[in-house]
Amino acid sequence: MDNDTRKALASISVATITMQLLKRGIRNISMAGVRPLNAPVVRILGPAYTLRYVPLREDLSTPDKLGGADYPPRRAIEQAPAGSVLVIDGRGRGDIAVVGDLLVERLKIRGVAGVVSDGGVRDCTEALAVGLPLYASGPAAPASVAGHAAADIETPVACGGVAVFPGDIIVGDNDGVVVIPQALAAEVGRDGVEQERYERFAKLKIQEGRPVPGVYPPNEETKAEYAKWVEDGEPGG
Repeated sequence: MDNDTRKALASISVATITMQLLKRGIRNISMAGVRPLNAPVVRILGPAYTLRYVPLREDLSTPDKLGGADYPPRRAIEQAPAGSVLVIDGRGRGDIAVVGDLLVERLKIRGVAGVVSDGGVRDCTEALAVGLPLYASGPAAPASVAGHAAADIETPVACGGVAVFPGDIIVGDNDGVVVIPQALAAEVGRDGVEQERYERFAKLKIQEGRPVPGVYPPNEETKAEYAKWVEDGEPGG
């Protein structure tokens, strides 16, 4: 993701991004059951680094597994690049934690942009105090080994009912989390900025008393008026 794309995506809402993806035929990109936990909400933006859990298996889901050098969640904490978003497939189990405050602290120190998961967060109050953006189902006391077995990292995962591939662009705000296919990020950012500029114009017209038909979406007359408004420097926008 280049600087221009990052700047564009950082300036537009998740709602705008979903509309831009819908126009491109991409529908299943908004995570269900994944919400911002920080108050106030902290926006999140970055390429996905993925961690996947599978259902519990007794020989793999034991406390002694947590300290193993090759234990995928520990590797993910130490290998997720600075600026990436750690996306954890928690199997939609909000009653089981996938991270806690110590792991969140380590991720912040390493410069990771934040965590997104359809699982829970353990020691949630302490984890939020770290200040790292956290998007998950909510607090959960049980550790991951209470119901999950760690599978792998940097593979396609499911999170909140959405497919996430390593490198997909993750954006989160107070409306939730959206997944942008990496190849579409630049054009979604560019066209999203234009969409929001037109919406500022449309809101001005509606505030003036215009009816919605002909303004949103615009008819030819409104398109010409909008072009003039842009040429004039977006007065009142």
